[in-house]
Amino acid sequence: MSDKKASRPCHHCKSRSTSVPTDTSIIHYEKFWLYRHCSSVQQRDQQAQKAGQLFSGLLAMNVVFLGSAFISSMIFNNVAITLADVWIFLSILKVLCLFWIIYYLVGTSRQPHAVLYRDTHAGAIWVRGSVLLFGSCSVLLNVFQIGYSSVLVQCKSKVEILFPVIEILFICTQAYFLWHHSKDCIQVQHNFTRCGLMVTIATNFLVWLLAVTNDTLHMEIESQLREVERRFSGKAPPSHPHWCNETVLCICPNTTICRIFQKGYILLYPFNTEYCLICCSMLYVMWKNVGRRISHHHNLDTKPKFKLHGVVFGPVLGASAVIIGACIFMIYQIQATSLDPSRHAFVIYYSYYIVLLPLMCAGAVIGTIIHALEKKELDTVKNPTRSLDVVLLMGASLGQICVSYFSVVALVATNARSMLNSLAMAYSVLLIFQNITQNVFVIDGLHRRHTPPGKEEDTKEEQNQEANSQRRISVLELGQEIRKASLSYIHTYSHLSWKRRVLREISFFLVLCNIILWVIPTFGAHPLFENGMERSFYGFSTWFVIVNFGLPLAVFYRMHSIGGLLEIYVTA
Repeated sequence: MSDKKASRPCHHCKSRSTSVPTDTSIIHYEKFWLYRHCSSVQQRDQQAQKAGQLFSGLLAMNVVFLGSAFISSMIFNNVAITLADVWIFLSILKVLCLFWIIYYLVGTSRQPHAVLYRDTHAGAIWVRGSVLLFGSCSVLLNVFQIGYSSVLVQCKSKVEILFPVIEILFICTQAYFLWHHSKDCIQVQHNFTRCGLMVTIATNFLVWLLAVTNDTLHMEIESQLREVERRFSGKAPPSHPHWCNETVLCICPNTTICRIFQKGYILLYPFNTEYCLICCSMLYVMWKNVGRRISHHHNLDTKPKFKLHGVVFGPVLGASAVIIGACIFMIYQIQATSLDPSRHAFVIYYSYYIVLLPLMCAGAVIGTIIHALEKKELDTVKNPTRSLDVVLLMGASLGQICVSYFSVVALVATNARSMLNSLAMAYSVLLIFQNITQNVFVIDGLHRRHTPPGKEEDTKEEQNQEANSQRRISVLELGQEIRKASLSYIHTYSHLSWKRRVLREISFFLVLCNIILWVIPTFGAHPLFENGMERSFYGFSTWFVIVNFGLPLAVFYRMHSIGGLLEIYVTA
């Protein structure tokens, strides 16, 4: 596989531009040996692009399957395949990805005419900001892990300190790469770039998979924290079920330092899973943009800016939901995570959701109806970023919906009629409806074409003039037609203004609601783990797997919904 240049390079073109190059004949056509006999250069380029995507996709699939086999073997047979073996495998992948990213930064992207086009829709500022935020938290997580292993070096292997160091290098390099090059539509070394991107995607996915399936260190830390709490409270160790191993293999020589590292690790643990998912989504968009040539109109399409004016009720209601949610979260953390959890904390938690979720459902339904009444044209332009947004919204929402259905089945089967069970049932059902209605609203809004009012007027006048000229009517009749069109436009715009205001209010309210619904589970409020109802029905091992797969996707869904809702807000 190789890439071929169809024409001589133009020395007046810059290697990186946000618009179409001055000499559009500078195209690095792709070439694949299977399609070398194609008569048309464009047809050969298209076939070679599909073949390159297929080959790189198969490479990533094999890496994911091999890594999944390692992780599954560690879970089911941790004697033959240990956690250290999985770390070694992932470290090898991370080192390979580091070499490729460095080569891309200093080699591929610096070649003449390598980045002639940049996708303005890819790598939005909130996405890149999330990469920096979650990447920084992931770095701190690994620092705490290094500190924890260093304190317990007498009973832990020194090699365990090496793995977090490699992870820190990988996170920092990848974050820099995505911040500066997430918009690139690379035009050279197509196949090598696709393979590098796919291997990096597979590596991030496997790191996420290990994080949600293996919680060995987390359980060890929880065990030590429980032991310390019992010592301070003077309680005797209770008898534990077969799934809970409270044997403390390593005792901290310095309790204060250990507690700092342990609490920091538990607090920052969810951010690493979010970082991996965001990186996978951004790398996938880059993979789709390899070899992509963007039209001049697409690049010059300006996006509206975020302005906080014209909205009142959305920010007020949303801020109220955030403040009340923060207070309930703190009450829940104090009461529900103690040695003797209070049922009152669960009642308050579920009641908050039962009040908030119907309001969010109603807002999403009203917004969808307004979208239908506006009759805006659908944007059918090819856009890999928007396509990925839709797939991620649908896929991530399945995590919360899946956990909710499992919870509903468990609550119905146990036939318990207590108030707490009824609240948990309503909580799960409302979460399902809220995810579905919000998905419909966001996806429909993302596909609506944004046309500024002034541009709409110009377009209507141009269309009106063209139609009148074709009919060859007189100047007087043309003036009358334009006047009618202008009056019709004024009436339509005044009629649509209230709809756009309502859309902005709804979208802003949903943004703030999704923020608090992201914060609560991210920072440790997990009633599905702590109330014990579903766990006693399914058993700890089964319920642990279900929740560990569903909750990270639910948290990612909230964060990704915020981006889609913000886009609806600024384009309304």
